[in-house]
Amino acid sequence: MFAKELRQAGHIKRFTISQAGEEGWEVKVEQDSHVVRQVYYQDWHRVERAAQLMAMQVSQLEENGWQETLPN
Repeated sequence: MFAKELRQAGHIKRFTISQAGEEGWEVKVEQDSHVVRQVYYQDWHRVERAAQLMAMQVSQLEENGWQETLPN
């Protein structure tokens, strides 16, 4: 649904939103190999807001030199 992975100077940041069965949607932010934020939402409007926030964060990181990795 939403997945972005950015790299800079050996560091990785991942932003994902995925279906989580009966729990609704999982919203997760990872830095290197650590989960920074993991939330489950059942309300679609909260998921939309989370996606907008993630898109803004990705944009800011890209402006600061982070580069999106290409999917395998």
